[in-house]
Amino acid sequence: MPGRPPPLLVALVWGSALALSPAPAPAQAPAPARAPGGIGRLPLPFVLREGAGGDPRTSIGQPEVSAKRSAGEESSIQELLGPSGDPGGIRARLDAAGIRYSLTYISGVLGNVTGGARRGAIYQGLLDGQLDADLGPLLGWSGAAFHANAYQIHGRGLQRSYLRSLAAVSGNETLPATRLFEAWIEQRLFDDRLGIRLGQLAADTEFIVSQTATLFINGTFGWPDIAGANLPSGGPAYPLATPGIRAKIEPNRNLSVQVGLYDGDPAGPAVPAGSLDPARLNRNGTNFRFHDPPLAIAEAAYAYNLDPSTWGGFILGEPGTVTLGAWHHFGRFDDLRRDAAGLPLASPLGTGVPRRLRGEDGIYAMIDQTLFREPGRDQGLSAFVRLMGSPGSASLLDLYLDAGFAYRGLLPGRPRDTAGIAVTYQRISDAARRADRDAIALTGQPQPVRDFEAVIEATYQIVAAAGLTVQPHVQYFVRPGGGIANPIFPGAGRMKNALVFGVSTAIRY
Repeated sequence: MPGRPPPLLVALVWGSALALSPAPAPAQAPAPARAPGGIGRLPLPFVLREGAGGDPRTSIGQPEVSAKRSAGEESSIQELLGPSGDPGGIRARLDAAGIRYSLTYISGVLGNVTGGARRGAIYQGLLDGQLDADLGPLLGWSGAAFHANAYQIHGRGLQRSYLRSLAAVSGNETLPATRLFEAWIEQRLFDDRLGIRLGQLAADTEFIVSQTATLFINGTFGWPDIAGANLPSGGPAYPLATPGIRAKIEPNRNLSVQVGLYDGDPAGPAVPAGSLDPARLNRNGTNFRFHDPPLAIAEAAYAYNLDPSTWGGFILGEPGTVTLGAWHHFGRFDDLRRDAAGLPLASPLGTGVPRRLRGEDGIYAMIDQTLFREPGRDQGLSAFVRLMGSPGSASLLDLYLDAGFAYRGLLPGRPRDTAGIAVTYQRISDAARRADRDAIALTGQPQPVRDFEAVIEATYQIVAAAGLTVQPHVQYFVRPGGGIANPIFPGAGRMKNALVFGVSTAIRY
């Protein structure tokens, strides 16, 4: 922690004080019009808003503000500031010209109180500046839009300094830097049913996205660790976007199909392999690599019950989204266990140089489901389940599962707050586990055999005011790093389970 409190801690304290008083209730939805026999169509304002990843919102538990790149955010502290929120009316004039900008500051105080590599606490912060332009009124280019955003990242990371887990405690953790993230142009065609996006892209803003999971602080609930661990430089995901193209077709309100093709290594290879952090290799997000073997990812999502019926005041069928997807990387990857001659890498008779394997694949399925909605209110309970697999001798993780619940408006007088609990399980692949056993048998050196890592997170997002949230959370790590030996104190044996407490604050203008 720095010697004097960061300025955003003042906002954190202020937000916590505001949280002690009931928040003003939002405008209530009108009563449903009843058809004969008690059946009627229920007006659901939340499905008319954008969900995480750009699809229709089907999770009533989607939080109002999120640090996840895929989340749609609407509120701003401009509403709090009144006339002074837009000095000189500049923002209004830009908006009339089709230009919108936003500034979001996300801060976190995180502490590991037991287990992991060692105990300690950190402060981290991220300023996200975004610019969006409708090129129709601006340039007369019908159906086209431009988007760019950049980060100023500062502070330390708890995962890197104290935990050494597979899952990042915070989705914002990376090396301090000022960096470009995305910069693209999108052309909408055929009455907006087809969108083609070209430029510097990140897959985690649109693919493998759970609307409910955007509530949670841990990074794996955004871009799952199985993709980050198995793809070069973590894949095209925060903090590294890469040149690419994405096509998305929406033939109707319920169905969307999208395909993305990206440069397959947003940072570039380190020499020797693994010697440098990808964020250090591409420090400012401007490497713009075009010559690496590509990564292709495809996904289909179907949203159902967007207009549920009611019977005697009860809702018949809540909205949900089911998603299926897969990726394939066209590059070559190191076998985790064998050399080119087929001998174990740990064998003194082998070369110690991994054999090269062609391609890396993954598949996934997930569901976001509203389970209960309080009548006439944008409040209720949602759940998500996400299952992923990435078999192969080059995969560090071969199985991933996460699931959780989020309830918006759980506490009386707090209609916009969201509470949640989620768990993730990721299994070390068979090839990696066999490599650990080979090393023990062939070298005689005792070491743990990695098996899995699991994380449980409980959190509560307080909407202290429009555009301002305060979010305490607790995370428990089972077998950090998959059960590796403590890298800081090797004599201490396998790292112990870790308990992390934290408070995150987000301010959006």
